[in-house]
Amino acid sequence: MTSELKAKLSAWADKYNDPVYFEEDPIAFPTLFAREFHGGKCSLKDVEIAAIFAAHFAWGRRAMIVRDCRRLFDAMAWKPYDFVMKDCCPRDAVSIHRTVKWSDVAAICDRLRARYLGADSLERMTAGEIRTEIFGQKPDAKAPNKKINMLRRWMVRRDGKVDLGLWKDSDPADLIIPLDTHVYAQASVLGLTSRRQKDLATALEITSAFDEIFPGDPCKGDFALFGYGVTGGE
Repeated sequence: MTSELKAKLSAWADKYNDPVYFEEDPIAFPTLFAREFHGGKCSLKDVEIAAIFAAHFAWGRRAMIVRDCRRLFDAMAWKPYDFVMKDCCPRDAVSIHRTVKWSDVAAICDRLRARYLGADSLERMTAGEIRTEIFGQKPDAKAPNKKINMLRRWMVRRDGKVDLGLWKDSDPADLIIPLDTHVYAQASVLGLTSRRQKDLATALEITSAFDEIFPGDPCKGDFALFGYGVTGGE
C-alpha cells in the first residue's frame, strides 16, 4: 500500500468518523439507548437488543431501515429488554422489514430471552454463537457475518465518536471489517483485497490491510470505506 493511499484512507476515516453522517443510520437506535444507559435510564441489555435488531434490519436503503427500526421500537414501547422478557412479540407472518417477518423477530426475541436468563450480556458470545444462537442461522465457518461484525464494531470501538464502546472486555484489535457487497467493491478498487469471494477470508484480508494504517483499531477503516463511497474516491 502506498503512503499516498494510506494518507487518503486515514483522512477519510478521520473525517467520516463523525456522528453527523450517521443521524439517519441503523446505529442511531443503539446510540439513543446508549445515551439512556449513561443517564441511568436503561440497561446494557436494552442497548444490546437495540443493536441486534438495528443490525438485523441493516439491509436496503437507509431511509427504509430507519423507518422499520422505528416501527419495531415503537412496538416495543422503547423498552427492548422488557419486550423480550415479557414474550409479547407478535408471531404472525406479516413483514416488518423487507423479508423479515414479525415471526422472525419473535424467534430472535425467544433466543435473546433464553440467553439473558443465563447471562447478563451478549459480549462474551463469538460471532459464530451470535449467528446460530441469536439469529438462528446455520453455522458457516466461511461466512463474513457482516451484520454481526457491524454490531460488534458498534459495541466495542471506544473512541467516543460514532461507536458506543460499551463492551469493555473486548479488544478493538480483534474486530473484523463488516463485509458486504459495497464494502467489497470499494476495497477491491482500492487494492485492499485481490480475492473474488465475499467471505470471511476476504474480510480478514481487508481488516489486515487497515491494521497497517490503524494499528490496534482496524475497523476505523470502515469509516474510510464510507468516505470513499461518499467522495467517489476524490
